[in-house]
Amino acid sequence: MRKSLLCSTVGLIGLAASSSAATTVDTPETIVVSATRVPTPEAQVASSVTVITADDIAVRQSQTLPDLLKDVPGLNIVQTGGPGGQTSVFMRGTNSNHVKVLVDGIDVGDPSGANAAFDFGSFLTPDIDRVEVLRGPQSGLYGSDAIGGVINIITKVGNGPARFTAGIEGGSFDTFNQNGGVSGSTGGFHFAANVAHFHSNATPVTPLDLLAPGEKRNDDRYDNVTASTKLGYDVVENFDVGFVGRYTNSRLHLTGDDWSGNPEATQSRDDSLQYYTRGTGHLVLFGGFLDQTLGVAYSSIKSTDNSPSNGISYYSGNRVKVDWQGNLHFSDSELLVLGFEHQRDEIRLPISASNNFTAGYAELQSNLFDNFYSTISLRYDGNDHFGGRATYRVAPVYIVEATGTKLKASVGTGFKVPTLSQMFQDYPSYGFYGNPDLKPETSTGWDVGFEQPLFENVLRFGATYFRNDIKNLIGNNATWSSYTNIGKAKTEGVESFITLQPVQSVTLRLDYTYTKATDEIAHLELLRRPQNKVSVDARWQITPALSVNANVLTVGPWIDGNRAFTISRMKASGYTTADIGASYDISDNFTVYGRINNLFDEDYQNPVGFLRSSRGFYAGVKTKM
Repeated sequence: MRKSLLCSTVGLIGLAASSSAATTVDTPETIVVSATRVPTPEAQVASSVTVITADDIAVRQSQTLPDLLKDVPGLNIVQTGGPGGQTSVFMRGTNSNHVKVLVDGIDVGDPSGANAAFDFGSFLTPDIDRVEVLRGPQSGLYGSDAIGGVINIITKVGNGPARFTAGIEGGSFDTFNQNGGVSGSTGGFHFAANVAHFHSNATPVTPLDLLAPGEKRNDDRYDNVTASTKLGYDVVENFDVGFVGRYTNSRLHLTGDDWSGNPEATQSRDDSLQYYTRGTGHLVLFGGFLDQTLGVAYSSIKSTDNSPSNGISYYSGNRVKVDWQGNLHFSDSELLVLGFEHQRDEIRLPISASNNFTAGYAELQSNLFDNFYSTISLRYDGNDHFGGRATYRVAPVYIVEATGTKLKASVGTGFKVPTLSQMFQDYPSYGFYGNPDLKPETSTGWDVGFEQPLFENVLRFGATYFRNDIKNLIGNNATWSSYTNIGKAKTEGVESFITLQPVQSVTLRLDYTYTKATDEIAHLELLRRPQNKVSVDARWQITPALSVNANVLTVGPWIDGNRAFTISRMKASGYTTADIGASYDISDNFTVYGRINNLFDEDYQNPVGFLRSSRGFYAGVKTKM
């Protein structure tokens, strides 16, 4: 019951960017994939995209995806406790299930979940090569779920002689992490395989003032084993095949709430088993005129919730998807992208239900005249329950040659279909029933902004204003006996940044996001959307072997409910945290590193009722050979 009531893309192999839009000075050579579904220079992309590379992950020493994303502009990360706690991402003020998440072209949303959203808390980072965070409604290319945007994760690929990597890390909260991998290529065969283990055993989560006098607090415990592989074979010069697979087995011991809303004295246990696979065939014809990929993906998510109050609950869902994309290169200035997708989502436990989706899309990338680039996309989705829905996106860019100023804008539509749980899952003992007559949530959004480089890109700054109008939001009906389409919301705000690289060895970046998210029916601020967020990142390569990274994150107050939501609206206090880390290359093959998270030991909750980790010390060693 707790899980049910809690609130193909590119998958291109080995694509690298020259810099990270998240933490370093942007350059015209930065390549973005998710905004157009084909590799496109960042300067020609109108959409707001943050690119995080494997080098950024190493510098930040981020071990989990929530830690990696917490500073990204336009995002609010909400995690119920420490590592492994259920984690939601609110993008540009939209709902947490309005973000489509892709891993190597696989849609990893959970069909068995109440809102079918992806839980970021169980995703480890050692095998990540690149993350792209694409903000704004993207259903014109990606279909359902992309009202807020898309997060595209691409894992590492093998190339060159065989290479072995390994790492081990320990620290506060009984943390003990290990990872290892092998990658390389021989002839036409490319291979990469990684295994990672994350362990924490003593993370305080429940605030002491919520416990009865004399009651002992039970700290969270979390264990995660993730294995992944990416294989490819060049059959002939113009044809190759590929396979990606990912397995995650995790267990979280946590403190749940009893029927009165108080923390339970006995811990609950959540187990999760996830499989994701995708096979591809890539064929280039007519001298490169047609570049096409056919993919088949399968994903399975099984979870078990065991709590003192509710007993054992089982959840199982899977997804099968077939996709084809063809890129037609008419000229250097005209590219037409065509695509077709068919997908089947299914719940097997606790109910049996399914939904089939079929979609086609087209996108035209044009360079109509010097320094003007445009992207126009149109998509049509049909499914078993809702008929058809057309969506679009238009995104032009103009570069002022004399000043290097980038002027950008976009407008697009989005939608989110009701989940299988919302339509068909009943709870008779609670007097609550699914509603098969629900309609999709819909949105229209736009943004406009600029970016300005100065002094040969030593200084760069920019700002983007965004707005999203969302209709038919799904919520509880007046009697709290089912779901209905009653909601209407508006989100708007500004994302701004400044980067400075005074010398080659020092990089500074400041991001500020203002977000106003409003329930247009009740005229109230939406929950868990702080209006203000500021992050500052500083990197210093002191010597070729020694580097230091520091980050400060400030999140302003927001509206939340208490842990049991017996108080539905209360003002939550904002917080400021600081992290600092350093790494030193002992040799070409060995690196030692260490970091301090929450340097000033900020005491804060996010969400309300769930403590975030106090100051923590960590150290580790990495090797490659």
